[in-house]
Amino acid sequence: MRIVENTPVPATCEERLSAFSSPSPLSSFRTALLLMGCSFAAALAQEPNPEAVARAAAKETFDKQVVPFLQTYCAACHDKKQKGGVTFMYAKRSPGSPAFRSVWKSALSQVETEAMPPEDEKQPTPEERKMFEDWVNGLKYLSPKDPGAFVIRRLNKTEYGNTLHDLFGVSPQIAKELPDEVSGAGYLNSLSPVLMEQYLGIANEVLDEILAPEDQPPTEIQAQLFGPDKNNTRQIAESLARRAFRRPPSSSEVDVLLQVFALAKDRGQTESQALRLMLKAVLVSPQFLFITPAPPTGTEPLPDIVPLDDHQLASRLSYFLWATLPDAELSGLADSGKLRQADILRAQVRRMLKDPRSRALFDGFGAQWLGLDKLATKTFDSKKFPEMTKPLRSAMYDEARLFFAEVIRENRSLTAFIDSDFSFLNETLAPIYGLQETVTGPKMRKVTFTDPNRGGILAMPGVLATTSFPNRTSPVNRGVWVLEQVLGQHIPAAPPNVPSLEKQDKKKVADLTLRQRTELHRTDPVCANCHKILDPIGFGLENFDAIGRWRDTDETGGKIDPTGELPGDKRFTSPQELKRIIAGRSEDLCRNLTERMLAYALCRPLEGYDEIVVDQLTKKIAEDNYRMQTLISAIVTSYPFTHRRTKE
Repeated sequence: MRIVENTPVPATCEERLSAFSSPSPLSSFRTALLLMGCSFAAALAQEPNPEAVARAAAKETFDKQVVPFLQTYCAACHDKKQKGGVTFMYAKRSPGSPAFRSVWKSALSQVETEAMPPEDEKQPTPEERKMFEDWVNGLKYLSPKDPGAFVIRRLNKTEYGNTLHDLFGVSPQIAKELPDEVSGAGYLNSLSPVLMEQYLGIANEVLDEILAPEDQPPTEIQAQLFGPDKNNTRQIAESLARRAFRRPPSSSEVDVLLQVFALAKDRGQTESQALRLMLKAVLVSPQFLFITPAPPTGTEPLPDIVPLDDHQLASRLSYFLWATLPDAELSGLADSGKLRQADILRAQVRRMLKDPRSRALFDGFGAQWLGLDKLATKTFDSKKFPEMTKPLRSAMYDEARLFFAEVIRENRSLTAFIDSDFSFLNETLAPIYGLQETVTGPKMRKVTFTDPNRGGILAMPGVLATTSFPNRTSPVNRGVWVLEQVLGQHIPAAPPNVPSLEKQDKKKVADLTLRQRTELHRTDPVCANCHKILDPIGFGLENFDAIGRWRDTDETGGKIDPTGELPGDKRFTSPQELKRIIAGRSEDLCRNLTERMLAYALCRPLEGYDEIVVDQLTKKIAEDNYRMQTLISAIVTSYPFTHRRTKE
């Protein structure tokens, strides 16, 4: 293929980016060339393969501009050396390899925030920093359009319990003895012998609960499962499999269940016993324990990438928002083949977010994003903070859950997560806010704050508690949390030889405030560049103690100084002003939340073409004032969410 269009190439970085953002039929590989400042027509004249053109352009830019940049500003510490655990020695050999994307993205984060090079070293010009930014961002355009690795994943503990409840009416707690899942974007998909034994045991518990003994009338559930005509075994098997597999079963899948039924009969078991065994086979089948696509029909090979079939799309949507199987409406749309229509998908998102089952989105995603999934087990000094009881921890968690749900339900801008004037309290949590005289009773209720320093996740007691040490606040932890969890920046781990505050010379720091003691880290050049960004944020939140109460003096008795400055001459003197600065970075906030939620929805880390998708989604969400329902709908209608690979 050869493209002959000869459009002039914008000369400046700003013009190239403008060309990218304007409506145009240009392909992604041409966009890559524009971003990298390469002559489109000249490059095509030399090479007819567009992917090869883009790769060659990226390599040329790397050799002529990026390598000198690295040599001038980075090589002394990060070439053959691994200062701070970072080296470019291997990434330079194959700069376009996906294996080194994390290296370049981490480096870009340091260059963009001016954390690197260190202050006492030679600094790049703004144009040089922009060149490096354009090159790293341009790498993603080398990725072909691809929905990413297709994960046939096992139901997690919560999803498994919820699914059993919705199918058979049993308590979700029937799954409480299963091991907890590993947190993250993906899920463990292995089935160990021990886990399989647990599934068999739970299946027996379910059957004992829903099926009446043979000498007693059938329960309502038994009648629903098997119907009035127990002689039509195939129809029963199809009905059971349709509900449990969350899609119409194939003939071969039904045949397997009939073989189980026949085996039981051949061994002298009664009709009811054979049906029980067939249902047990359903409950321990891979089609129930995993979210599987419908088996292919016909003999023609499938394309490498296909849209999800409607039933699997229904399951992906339902487990994303509800952590359980599709309801009758979703299943009906899947049966009719209409669910894949974008307007119908968006309508289903709105409907499902109004349902109480959408709490699962906070429990599965929101709590992990905010770090509140660890609050129940976090250790606190019981002498300093006797208030941190189980009821208070539960109230802190519920506050965040209800706040998260309110932002979504009212379709607020996601900046409301940072800067808002309300939250949800009860009499247990109210004393942390100093509102014990106005908020009474055990029920959580919406409260509007008069103190502008309150409101939003940065000033939320549960978040402030999880980012503190057991006996005191941690400005560093809080600063890292804001930069990474809220703004999506990568902060490298602290060097191993840096002592904690507790190991500082006690005589030397005896008369210093916690802020002054923390600032001692910045005298070390290795630490200074990261701490100059994260410390001010942490100091700006120091008026909140380790469990979120307002204070004017710190643990040492010193007066708290919440003032600070962030890159771009953005100064603040209070938590209120800090919140407004962070909320003003709406694009960073949106991109970070989009990346995290997309990874959660797909149950895998993002890679390759996903970065282009995030660009597209972020732009679409920004056009609607960063509204949360728009963000969720954009994810659900995105290419990776609605498509899958058929082979790796």
